[in-house]
Amino acid sequence: MTRATRFLGELLMDLFTPLELPNGTALPNRLAKAAMEESLAGSGQLPDGRIERLYRRWAQGGAGLLITGNVMVDRRALTAPGTIVLDARSPLDPFRRWAEAASCGGGRVWMQINHPGRQVGSEMPGTAWAPSDIGVSLGRHTKRFARPTAMTEADIEATVARFAVTARRAEEAGFDGVQIHAAHGYLLSQFLSPLVNRRTDRWGGSLENRVRLLTEVVGAVRAQVDPGFAIGVKLNTADFQRGGFDTEEAAQVLAVLGGLGVDLVELSGGSVESPATLGRTADLRTLEREAYFLSFAEQFLGSATMPLMLTGGIGRRETAQKVLERGVSVVGLASALAFRPDLPARWRAGEDVRVTVERLHWKDRDLAGAGLLAFVRFQMHRLARGLEPRPEASPRATFALDQLQHWRRVRAYGAWLARNPEPEDALAG
Repeated sequence: MTRATRFLGELLMDLFTPLELPNGTALPNRLAKAAMEESLAGSGQLPDGRIERLYRRWAQGGAGLLITGNVMVDRRALTAPGTIVLDARSPLDPFRRWAEAASCGGGRVWMQINHPGRQVGSEMPGTAWAPSDIGVSLGRHTKRFARPTAMTEADIEATVARFAVTARRAEEAGFDGVQIHAAHGYLLSQFLSPLVNRRTDRWGGSLENRVRLLTEVVGAVRAQVDPGFAIGVKLNTADFQRGGFDTEEAAQVLAVLGGLGVDLVELSGGSVESPATLGRTADLRTLEREAYFLSFAEQFLGSATMPLMLTGGIGRRETAQKVLERGVSVVGLASALAFRPDLPARWRAGEDVRVTVERLHWKDRDLAGAGLLAFVRFQMHRLARGLEPRPEASPRATFALDQLQHWRRVRAYGAWLARNPEPEDALAG
């Protein structure tokens, strides 16, 4: 099938048409619950009844694909203290229960797997790694982030192995696929960025070298899982920083991924330094108020050989349909599902339900971004307790509560890591 034929076919589809993936499996519809960091790790950085309850609610809400919040491949490196870890020593039963809950509605469930690299809080125990010794620069908030150590060759190779171990164990636990996180300024994205990756060895310099870590991870994962287990990648359309990873390079990376058996690429953008997912960028480019990255994604639609997914500010059916009609195969819903977990089902029933998540207009824009994320997490935590969302809640109050919970989780994570350091045979199993 030519790309033109496939594009014409997409125009005839609606949001509830199934999608066959390159590996032969199918998504029951074109709506996906995109990854959001839940901060719901229980004892031992494991999933518990709260996250099962949350994902059971989303599963019954009608999305054809549920992608979890990022699960860490290395217990020493977390995006936040409440994130879940799946490594060689993690017990699988809690993950089996999570996968079962998330698939109870008939949709597919993929685990997003990630390493934060340098985007680690300075208050966090463990490690902060980066391609080069270049820390996060965020003005007055720079000290919130740890100063990273440049990775050695051994560190890099061990990290590739960790991604593969986590993916294999996710399959054993009953997940249908994984999404490898190579966006938003996390480790794989850092290797892609010429601003962060200043290496002069085979892992840096040219784009061919900067993409090597991502391709090695994809290859290692594919070698560890069955052919029917889906592999997705989350990729920035651009970092939205002057001199950073840009749209032209993203197109080249997509071409490389096309030859590696990747089943779906989700397009996003930005990082903690340039929070494009919150609707603003460091290079002052103007983003749409909805479907932030659609105009950038359109540049890839004629050449991508795998289905593409687009996420970012989508909360209306007409916007989701427009994204599909432009040739994108899967529409990702994120914050909207924290407020209306059954949004896909309501759209399918013909209801004109729309969700608008307003930005916070606080004087400190970085705190406003953190406050908005905390407000969304507050809604997820209510769902995880079996309650309904409270969109009328005070964002300032939910931010204060989130900060209190954060420090409690830091202490709990630090105590657990001290009792359970990475064993010498961390990559066995």
